[in-house]
Order: sequence, then structure tokens, then C-alpha cells
Amino acid sequence: MTSTPTVPAVLLPSLHAGGCPFDPPPAYTEAAATTRVARAYLPDGESCWLVTGYTEVRTVLSDRRFSSDVSHPGLPMLPPGRRELLAANPSFLRLDDPEHSRLRRMITGDFLVKRVEAMRPGVQQIVDDMLERMTAGRTEADLVADFALPVPSLVICLLLGVPYGDRERFQALGQTLLSNTRPLEEVAAAQEGLQEYLRGLAARKREQPQDDILSRLAAREDLSLREVAATGVLLLVAGHESTANMIALSTALLLEQPEQIARLADPAALPGAVEELLRHLTIVHSGLSRVALEDVELGGVEIKAGEGVIALISTANRDEDTFGGPDHRPVGELDLDRDAHRHIAFGFGVHQCLGQSLARAELHIALATLFRRLPALHLAVPRDELRFSDGLFYGMPSLPVRW
Repeated sequence: MTSTPTVPAVLLPSLHAGGCPFDPPPAYTEAAATTRVARAYLPDGESCWLVTGYTEVRTVLSDRRFSSDVSHPGLPMLPPGRRELLAANPSFLRLDDPEHSRLRRMITGDFLVKRVEAMRPGVQQIVDDMLERMTAGRTEADLVADFALPVPSLVICLLLGVPYGDRERFQALGQTLLSNTRPLEEVAAAQEGLQEYLRGLAARKREQPQDDILSRLAAREDLSLREVAATGVLLLVAGHESTANMIALSTALLLEQPEQIARLADPAALPGAVEELLRHLTIVHSGLSRVALEDVELGGVEIKAGEGVIALISTANRDEDTFGGPDHRPVGELDLDRDAHRHIAFGFGVHQCLGQSLARAELHIALATLFRRLPALHLAVPRDELRFSDGLFYGMPSLPVRW
């Protein structure tokens, strides 16, 4: 066994102070430069293992000896106090097999590549409509409020069968639920508010079903309304917040490097360019939590049964051994010609993001259309005035732009 240095795991927004806002928190980058597996400490003083290397992170996320079950006391929780909230209404993301697979299989068909490809014309129409509204009679806007957020919100509402008119309600509750800084009682109230809203909606759909995911789940006799609502919360919140953040961050980053924007206009290069944006930005900065079910040797370190692990997919996606090479820029720089298809921005293993095909389609269409329609797009404020927000998904609360 090798010895590893101690790295304090301070998981707060202030970690980005002094660092590039498009990079992982500096403390994580420093940890990754030191070792691939390090002893770390959570804000509440509990210790865990911080896994930073690409190969090691993939192992944690795919090895059944590591559990994501939120009821396990060793699972690292960020911030403290969230365990009870998540355990009260766990989504399949926080369960292990066989329960995880049982619930996940119920909605897998709605996110198959073939199904998503059939949705592309509809997504394109939504993007076109939002851009028409955003640009009508004006030359500046908040790209988050007027484009990046409404596009994926409308898409997921259509899929789930959630009224788009309720978006302000569920977006506000969702942002509180995903926050790492809001008081615990506010997060608890937001979770219960979303659960109550979706339980009521599922009950109505059980009586009057339509062609949507919630109706199909509500019609199942083997699911309670609480279980339907838990799955609905996961899909509704993660399904729009993550993609909205990626659209906004990608736009802000590309506006700093306009020479690379042309790659988005090439249909053959567009998919690869989006993979590189996903790799480079990797918006789950706080990592993915697991707990060892038995003793495991990882990167020369023995992780004991019951010990918690945080797999940092953001640093794994900056691993020089995996994504570097003489023909590309350093891994800490954006290179839209890089072969980034092995990135793990959507996770890895059985808990890999179910909606990744839909997210990719939305990013392809939104980014390509945005820069084609608005070739003169630029920031409306100096770059140092842009604000960024830490939560489960790293993002931007607003993005002032002009054209």
C-alpha cells in the first residue's frame, strides 16, 4: 500500500475564488495533481476518500462493491444533514440493485436514442421559437432566463406531462433543492413542495392518463404515488437544470474563444465539439458519492468497508493520460477538435445519466442554432462581472448578452 496526503474537502462556492470559473474548484485540481486517491475531510469533520483519477473514478462508479444507497451511514453527504431528506423519498439514483434497476427500467424506453432522434424536430422548433421571442424587438437579453432555461424546461415538461405554466413554481423549488448553501429547513420544504405537487399531478393522471411519462408511471399498480413522485422529481429537476447550465456555461466559454465557434456550424464536427464541452465543463463539481461495501484496493490505497468515497468526475475528465496528447491543447483548455468521447460527465456504470441522449440532442440543437442565428453574439457585461452558482449542478444564474 502507498501512503496518501491529506486533502481537505471543503465543498463550498468560495472554492472558486481565484480560479477560472470554467474549471473544477482549485482545491480539487490541486488534489488531482498530487494523487489519484487521497484522504479527505467533509465540512462536518467526517473523513472520506477523494478519488480524482480517470481510471479510479470509473472503477468506483462501475464496481458493485461501491454503493450509492442513501440509507447507508457511510455515504458522504454534501452538505451535512441531507441524508434524512433523501432517504425519505429516494429516487432510483440513490438506490442499489435490484430496486434501482426495477425503477429505472420503467422509464428507460422514453430515453432511448431512437426515441430521442424522433424528438429532434420538436426540439428544433422549441429552440427556434425561444430565439424568436428572445430577439423580437431588442438587441440584448439574459440568455439564461430567455433561452438556456426555457428550452430544456419545455422539453422535459412535454415528456413528463408537467404543465409548462407551472415552471416558475417547480424551477424555484428545484433550485433550492439542488443548492449546497440554502438552510436545511428550506431544502426540506422545497423537497416536500415538489413531492406534493407531483403526487397530486400523478393522482390526476391516474384518473385521466395522457401520452407522457407520469401517466405511464401512475398507471402502474406496482408503484405508489410517492414512488411516482420521487422519480418525477429526479427527472423534472435534473432534466432541465443540468442542460440549462450546460447551455449557459458553454455559451459564455465559447464567447471567450470565438475562433472555436465555427466548429459548431459543421454538422460532422458538432457532436465531437459538444462532447468536448461536456468534458471540459463537467458541471457536477461536488462529485458522486459512494460507500465501500467491503475492503477494496484502489490506486494503491486500501479503502475499508463502510468508508465513504467521493468520485470527482470533473478532475477525471481533466486526466492528462486519458485526454491529453501531442496533437491537442492541454486538458485544462478547451479544444473542440479533441476526441473526448470517453468522458464521464454523465457518470459511468449502472447509475449513468438516463437522459444523456436527450441532453446531447438539446445541446447540439441549442448551441448550433444560437450561434448561427446570432453571429454577433457577445457579452453585455465584463467577464469579471459574470456570476456563477454552486449546487449539485454548477452553473450561472444569469448571462447578459447582446447581438
